[in-house]
Order: sequence, then C-alpha cells, then structure tokens
Amino acid sequence: MKPPTLISSRENPVFKRLRLLAQDNTAYRDAGQVWIEGDHLCRALLAHGQRPALAVFSQSYWPQAPVELRQAAQQNLLLSDALLTAISGLESAAALGFVCKLPQADRLLPGRPAVLLDRLQDAGNVGSILRSAAAMGFEQVLALKGTAALWSPKVLRAGMGAHFALHLVEGLALTDLGRLALPLLVTCVHQGEWLHQAQLPWPCAWVFGHEGQGASPALAALAAQSLRIAQPGGQESLNVAAAAAICLYASASARDLR
Repeated sequence: MKPPTLISSRENPVFKRLRLLAQDNTAYRDAGQVWIEGDHLCRALLAHGQRPALAVFSQSYWPQAPVELRQAAQQNLLLSDALLTAISGLESAAALGFVCKLPQADRLLPGRPAVLLDRLQDAGNVGSILRSAAAMGFEQVLALKGTAALWSPKVLRAGMGAHFALHLVEGLALTDLGRLALPLLVTCVHQGEWLHQAQLPWPCAWVFGHEGQGASPALAALAAQSLRIAQPGGQESLNVAAAAAICLYASASARDLR
C-alpha cells in the first residue's frame, strides 16, 4: 500500500473538493461521489461489503488508526487537524472520513417492499425514516421530486448507516409509480382505518408526505388503503418520522405473523 498523501494547504484542489462534498447538500449529484464522516458511518459502509475510493484521516489520528481502516481504500489522505475541522459538518470534527462512489440507482425495483417520500423537507426526518425502513425489512426508499436530498450530509448522519442497506432512488414523478406494482398505504390524521385494526398487505409501499401538508391529493388518490394511528393522549398529529416508525413496525409485525 502506498504511504498516505499529506495535504496542509486550503488551496489544494482535493481539499476544496472534499469541503464541497461535505458542506453542499447536492454536490454529490454532480460529483458522483459521497462524503461520509466518522467512525460509525465508515464502519457501516465496510460492514455492508462496500469500499471507499478514498480514506481521509487527521494527522493526529493516523498513527493510531486501526489497520482495517488504514486498508479500507486504495488511497489514504492525511489532513492537518485544522483542515479536517474546516471540512467537517459536525460540531466536533471526526478524525476520519471516506469518499465513496454514489450508487447508481435510477430505477425503482418492482414488487420490492418500499417507502415512498413525498416532498419531505427536514433532513433529520428523512434520515430517521431511512433508518426505520432498513430496520423493518423494507428494501427501497423512493423520493418524489421536492424531497430533501437523500445523500446530503445531514441525511447521511441521521440515517446512521441505513443508506448502505437500501436501494435509494431520487427525483421520481407520480407517473413513475405505476411500475412499482405494489399497494400504496398512506397515513391520514382524521380518516381511514385504524392502523392497529387493519389487515396490512405484504409486500407494500408506505407513503409519507410533507411535514405540514401530508401526501399530495394526487398521490393519496392512488392509495389502496388510507390509515390512521390511534393517539389516546389526544395530540393532533405525530412527527412524520415517528409515524413512519410506527407504521413500518406494524407492517413488519403483520408480515411475521403470516
């Protein structure tokens, strides 16, 4: 393995590229690469059998970096601690990061259990839903146009490694959903069957809509079932990520009882 390359200047073009990937929510689309930061996400990538194109370490961490991280990529880069802090999107900069190839997923997978995101705006909500989807056995997350960028740094951090277990497709239109060949299930606050009493199909596609507006009327009209979550405490509604976790768990439980 080649010795690591040291970068100590802010004018270095590689440093500038890394900073763009780490701080611009959609830079990954043009670059075809994704920046992932921190021990947890980097190890999650490796645990799913994937390898980064580039591994980046702080100068102070490199001497003690575990061998499996040193050998993860064909090229290792060392940044001064100050430069890595300048790149980081975290309050306390991590000591390492990976640059990996953006998965080429431009088509949905017909018949495979899915979560459909309709114009969700909050990166934390999107990442949390990805995490629940992976945990509950859903294989793909499909984002309609207007949804927060799935591979943005904030969504990646909130997803906690779920990205590497899912097939992710962005920029879909309603007309693309016919190929999914699955019943769509949509949540509503004031109408529909009670979730805990409903017969849930499997496989299926759960729809989760905009934080304030919910699923669009056009999308809701395509649903095979409209469902609502009982809230005996009397709150008007649930956060979309919390609602998604409840719904996806209900589907997983129904599937296991078949």
